[in-house]
Amino acid sequence: MRVLIAEDDKPVASFVQKGLEAEQYAVDVAQDGDEAQFMVNQFEYDVAVLDLTLPRVDGLDVLRHIRHIKPALPVLILTGRNRVEDRVKGLDLGADDYLTKPFSFTELSARVRALLRRATTPAEVMLRVRDLELNRVERLVKRSGSSIVLTPKEFSLLEYLMRNAGRCVTRAMIIEHVWNLSFDTMTNVVDVYINYLRKKVDGGFDRKLIQTVRGVGYQIGGEA
Repeated sequence: MRVLIAEDDKPVASFVQKGLEAEQYAVDVAQDGDEAQFMVNQFEYDVAVLDLTLPRVDGLDVLRHIRHIKPALPVLILTGRNRVEDRVKGLDLGADDYLTKPFSFTELSARVRALLRRATTPAEVMLRVRDLELNRVERLVKRSGSSIVLTPKEFSLLEYLMRNAGRCVTRAMIIEHVWNLSFDTMTNVVDVYINYLRKKVDGGFDRKLIQTVRGVGYQIGGEA
C-alpha cells in the first residue's frame, strides 16, 4: 500500500513516515500543498494523510483537489486545528477521518488500516500467486502457510510484481512505480532487490516464482 503524507512540519512528517514504513507501507512526503497536488496528479495512492496548515496551497484546497480528481482516495486529516468547526468543514469537504495533534502513532496507524479496509475490496486486499499470498492491508506475506518477513521496499516490490502477475515488467517500470524515480537515476538497485526477494520468497522451494525475462525485466507467476 502506498501512502502520501502532506505535512510541512519536518519532524512530524519524518515521525509518521518512519512509523508507517516500519509497518511496510510505501510512503511519500509532500512538504507543501502545491507539491501534494502534483503528487496526487502523478501517482496512485491508497490513502493520504493531510495537514490543513500547508504553505503555498492550503490543506482544505488540497482536499478539494483530491476530491475532484481522485474521489475514492481515502483522506485522513492530521492537524493542529482542533475547533469543532474545523473538523466539520474538513469532513464536509470530503475527508474520511480527522485526527488532531498531538497524537498517538498507534491510533494514527489504526485509523489508516480502518480506512484501507473500508476502501479496498476483498479481491484487492489479498494477492495470490500459486502458494504465495500477500495481504496489502495487514502487510503480511506467506508462502505455503509460512510467514515471510520483508523490508518495506521488498514488500512494495513484491506487491508490484504480484499486481502484475504473469506479465513482464521492465526495470524502468519497477523504478517508476516502486521508487518514484526515473530509470536514469538508478544503477542496479532493481536487480539487487530482486535477489533479496528471491532468497526470501523462492529460497527452499523447488518451484521458483520470480523469473527473469532476459533482456526485458522480471515477472512473477509466469510459466517457468
